[in-house]
Amino acid sequence: MENKRNWKVAVIKGDGVGPDVVNAALLVLNKVMQKFNLNIEYVPAEAGLNCVEKYGTNLPKETLEILKTTDCVLKGPTTTPEGANSLPSANVGIRKYFDLYADVRPNKTLPKVPSLKPNVDMVIVRENTEGMYSGLDFRVNSETTVGLRIITRKACERIVKYAFELAEKRKKHVTLVHKGNVLKVSDGMFKDIFYETAKNYPDITADDAHVDAITQWFIKQPEFYDVLVTENLFGDIISDEAAMIVGGIGTGASANIGERYAMFEPIHGSVPKYTGMDKVNPIGTVMSVKMMMDWMGYEAAGKAIEDAVHKVLEEGRVLTYDLGGTAKCSEVGKEIAKKISL
Repeated sequence: MENKRNWKVAVIKGDGVGPDVVNAALLVLNKVMQKFNLNIEYVPAEAGLNCVEKYGTNLPKETLEILKTTDCVLKGPTTTPEGANSLPSANVGIRKYFDLYADVRPNKTLPKVPSLKPNVDMVIVRENTEGMYSGLDFRVNSETTVGLRIITRKACERIVKYAFELAEKRKKHVTLVHKGNVLKVSDGMFKDIFYETAKNYPDITADDAHVDAITQWFIKQPEFYDVLVTENLFGDIISDEAAMIVGGIGTGASANIGERYAMFEPIHGSVPKYTGMDKVNPIGTVMSVKMMMDWMGYEAAGKAIEDAVHKVLEEGRVLTYDLGGTAKCSEVGKEIAKKISL
């Protein structure tokens, strides 16, 4: 592959198991860069609880300034503390700062990985900037708290359009996930916009389902779905369920896409109890790198990563504990990289 562009990728290793999975994924990316002659410069940046002592925050302004000089970011998981006075999510902060409105989470049956059905292949497209994650969560008095769920026309229109355009490249089926029978105004607007947009895509099947119903349909007939589009909180919840349907969140990848910037990260958390143990599955992070290659326009490089992951899974010799193996995170990364070099 001939490549003329120079890319700058910020690398945030995060905390907990973040450094382990990112380091393993970089082994794979290094091999891909070598094989396809890609020009990608890594730019280190910090986020997560591990930088609070130094900066007083989990998302320093210095990090945002670094990210502004790059094309996208590869990010490991970061711990988000709980409690009314705790720091906000670094993930949410980056998404909002760069307006990364589409959280794209593929869920596909993998070779020799337990799956509820043998032919699941769906993508959840989650609105990423508002909803219950708008940050308007506060205490009125000692007895009452209020959390505001913000749904805007602009956000609905662009996320729905993204979902339909993605479906055009896939199985031409989009499902809106909502709770319009209860959230009649906010989800009612989302639903109206969805079906109005559907008129512009006559070759695509458009339907909808309540979020509570979709959780049972995922279990009964996950193979029915192609692209699902939904608001922020619903998307966060159902994407974890979808990941478990096809083998677990250790294999779950995601891309956070905006108009001019993107962030790629596994869907799992930081798992602090496994910090520094080189234990967890790096495939979710590796497949996030695959999504980064696709976003850059290097589909052949992305396919090489996916093929290498599939080969490792098919052989079944080098797997982490969650897939029934005994290998270390770094060993899985090395094995995937080795398959790419063949």
